[in-house]
Amino acid sequence: MKIAGHVIGVCSWSLRCSSIAQTVAAVKGLGLEHMQLALGGLIDAGDAAIDDAIRLLEKEQIQLTAGMIGFAGEDYSSIITIRQTGGLMPDGEWEKRRKQIEAAARVGKRLRLGIVTTHIGFVPGSNEPGYAKMVSRVREAAGLFGEQGQEFLFETGQEGASELLQFLNDVARPNVGVNFDPANMILYGAGKPVDAVRVLGRHVHHVHIKDGTGSSQPGVVWGEEVPFGTGDVDAPAFIEALRFGGYRGPLVIEREAGTQRIADVQHAIDVLRSVLI
Repeated sequence: MKIAGHVIGVCSWSLRCSSIAQTVAAVKGLGLEHMQLALGGLIDAGDAAIDDAIRLLEKEQIQLTAGMIGFAGEDYSSIITIRQTGGLMPDGEWEKRRKQIEAAARVGKRLRLGIVTTHIGFVPGSNEPGYAKMVSRVREAAGLFGEQGQEFLFETGQEGASELLQFLNDVARPNVGVNFDPANMILYGAGKPVDAVRVLGRHVHHVHIKDGTGSSQPGVVWGEEVPFGTGDVDAPAFIEALRFGGYRGPLVIEREAGTQRIADVQHAIDVLRSVLI
């Protein structure tokens, strides 16, 4: 499906299916031909499972906009716990997660992926301890993906746009960019998505379509994720800002809450139809 020149896709994990075959069926049931694929199951399953997935995707004509990796041990139960456990910062997890990144890059190459995304965790302020370490680790991860011809994108969320821009400039790797998730900025209390798109501009290489409402304690307590078009993301202004900045890439629907995921994804498609003109 394309709307106004944008490929419309869905995140595989949003559909909560128990197999890639079921996921592909759900994607097709929504009238879509594109998805972002969580790579964790394939990394663990081995070569035969990867070959089966490739054959299925080719047979059903499903194309991948990107891959995604998460890390064992990440605790999203609160903003405090994910700050402590998330991404590339925990020293005790780094070597294990580096190996997972390397494996994801290899699997991504077999799947002919050009992009793999992740949450890198909270980036310390540029004058705080740990900042240089995060720069170094993102550069190392970028090198592993670069060896396989891939871009390495990290999600927006925890930091304000100006801090992210400085971090990108300090990392200074041509295959590093942003997977822009407007809801995450609201859920973490990190700023207004439309303003952030304008700041990050050319660094936005993949986009999640997700919505949320802010909390009464931004940055301390989570906001609430809601169906796209019903929260604090100004959908028309967000799409306009993306397009004004030159973004013409995939718009990939992500829904990580709620009990009616398929209906919520369909609602997001309908919202995109109404605002993409």
